[in-house]
Amino acid sequence: MDKIEHATVRANGINMHVASVGDGPEVLLLHGFPDLWYTWRHQMLSLASLGYRAIAPDLRGYGDTDAPPSAASYTAFHIVGDLVGLLDALGIERVFLVGTILGPSWRGTFACLGPIGLRRW
Repeated sequence: MDKIEHATVRANGINMHVASVGDGPEVLLLHGFPDLWYTWRHQMLSLASLGYRAIAPDLRGYGDTDAPPSAASYTAFHIVGDLVGLLDALGIERVFLVGTILGPSWRGTFACLGPIGLRRW
C-alpha cells in the first residue's frame, strides 16, 4: 500500500502543507471547517489504489499551512490564488476537484476564477 507523503510548498506568498499519495491523474481534495488534510486520509489511499494521485492541502490558516494575521487575507481570491499557486508549484495543468463543507465553496469559486483547463464534473 502507498504511504501518504508530506511536503511544504510555497504558493501565493504562503507556505502550504500538502499531503499526497499515488500516481496518475491528480485529484485535489479540499477540506472545510474545522478540518485538515487528515479528513481525506482514507479516500486518498483508495484513490491511489485506483490509479490516481490524491493531493490534500491544509488550506490557508489551517494545520501546518501559514496563517496570515489579517482577516483581509482570507478572501475567496486569496484561497483560489493559493490553489492555483499550489497547482503551478506542483506542475499540474489539469485536476479533478473534490470538496467537503467549505470545500465545495472553494471548488466552485476556483471553477469560476481559476485557470482554463479545469476539468469539472
